[in-house]
Amino acid sequence: MFWYQQPPRDGLKLIVCSTSWKHNSYEDGYSEAKFEVNRESSNYILMTIKNVTSKDEATYFCAASDH
Repeated sequence: MFWYQQPPRDGLKLIVCSTSWKHNSYEDGYSEAKFEVNRESSNYILMTIKNVTSKDEATYFCAASDH
């Protein structure tokens, strides 16, 4: 599963990719300290944004892949 951030008037930015074996791979500029990902099952994933500020204003998207 993939989590994306789209700040106002900007393009999509990949935050993190979470695999079925619970390994999270963060893109440069993003970390687990800010964007915590919990995967309860292969069909369910939750991302929590910690210590939210006005800089976090964005639309967030989740996408899934069968690969």
